[in-house]
Amino acid sequence: MPPSTESRMCELHSKPVLVTGATGYIGGRLVPRLLDAGCRVRCLARDNRKVLARPWADHPHVEVFEGDASDAEKLRAVMSGCGAAYYLTHSMIVAGGGYATVDRDMARTFASAAEEAELQRIIYLGGLGEIGDGLSEHLASRREVERELASGSTPVTVLRAAMIIGSGSASFEILRYLVERLPVMITPRWVSTECQPIAVRNVLHYLVQCLNVPETAGSTIDIGGPEILTYRQIMQVMAAARGLPRRVVIPVPVLTPRLSSRWIHLITPIGHRIARPLAEGLRNRVVCRNDDAARLMPQRLLTVREAIDDALGRMRSGEVETTWSDAGVMPGDPDWAGGTVFSDNREMAIEATPEFIYRAVCRVGGGHGYYAADRLWRLRGLMDRLVGGPGLRRGRRDPENIGYGEALDFWRVTAVEPNRRLELRAEMKLPGEALLSFEIDTPTNGSPTHRLRQTARFKPQGLFGLLYWCLVLPLHGIVFSGMIQGIRSHAERMAGQAARSRDGVARTPLPRA
Repeated sequence: MPPSTESRMCELHSKPVLVTGATGYIGGRLVPRLLDAGCRVRCLARDNRKVLARPWADHPHVEVFEGDASDAEKLRAVMSGCGAAYYLTHSMIVAGGGYATVDRDMARTFASAAEEAELQRIIYLGGLGEIGDGLSEHLASRREVERELASGSTPVTVLRAAMIIGSGSASFEILRYLVERLPVMITPRWVSTECQPIAVRNVLHYLVQCLNVPETAGSTIDIGGPEILTYRQIMQVMAAARGLPRRVVIPVPVLTPRLSSRWIHLITPIGHRIARPLAEGLRNRVVCRNDDAARLMPQRLLTVREAIDDALGRMRSGEVETTWSDAGVMPGDPDWAGGTVFSDNREMAIEATPEFIYRAVCRVGGGHGYYAADRLWRLRGLMDRLVGGPGLRRGRRDPENIGYGEALDFWRVTAVEPNRRLELRAEMKLPGEALLSFEIDTPTNGSPTHRLRQTARFKPQGLFGLLYWCLVLPLHGIVFSGMIQGIRSHAERMAGQAARSRDGVARTPLPRA
């Protein structure tokens, strides 16, 4: 059989391909598809532990480098010997206000390094939108990044996309939560703005295929799905896909991007710092101006309903590859050795193997809850949302598995040692630093009983931090005691089921000859 288009993908690019932003929503999905296409991939990440937690990290054609995309010397070293580079880095999540300046400087540095490394191509995923002076700050920043990347001698392929629909994307989560929670919506006027959404699988196809199409070099290509709809119409498509009645949408002129972002923060998992540039961008019409993508890289484009159905199906089956919350700088650990540190320490003997104990620990949060006092956890999550924190709505990418750097409700996974240790750092709004860790001790005498140590630590900031600890301390007996007991019960139940299954297999008589 003749080789497929994707199997011939890297014939023109035998050198490694660099992917920046490999721990982000698009980058984390792009790398395995490049590998499937036969490419050798280099990943540059601020924290290589986040990349190493990916299922494709141990692929023989993957190289992982730790460093920042703003470090010119590091970029030149990583780019050396590469044929092309994907620029999928942005600071919107990291920097909040002022992200445009950071993005401009990073793009300029990247272009300079690419020129010195003699790269053959830079590929950048930007944003669709009208041109001119009426662009939102978000889209104007994307245009500025395009210009800076093209300021050197390296040819740049710019793919401009509007709303990307896929499980775990920020746009999809905003849309889903608004539709599910609000049968009646008072919205800004931008709900009547036209948009050309595209499924994430179609975006990934274009990103991979453009490497093998020389005509895309030095080109700006609009990519979109087969339909042009208003945001109001997209909301109704989501409602139909969820089996909900049509939503009542009332546009009003008084809702500013700032107010809209605060409202999105309260209703959806997306924080207001991310929601604001997205909300600002929605005021611009985002429709393809050319058909170069369909002509040069043909594929079947999913309709909005098909893209939504595919995303919802992947959520139900637990097949979400990446989420919007994956991206961002890992927070530094607080200095627990200095100053006042309060702790809640609990230990429990568990008659189960470390594997079962660890599996029970890893089920904490998300849809499974916290084993005890879930109403208190939900109340704490609501309070956190009201003061601008992430709350519980971020959930988790997978109901069973946890990777380094992933978001888990209002926690961030900061340490993972399978069957030994899990550490979560609080990202909720707190007057201090909080950490929740689980450690499994293996006995040296061969006993089937293992010990689980659960530790909650809090380093207060100022008087309010001390008051906060005193206020929540009476609840620890309910919350943390119930948590470790629930972990023990679940681990021992899994161990018992496994033992009964083995015993049943052992006792099953062999069939007669």
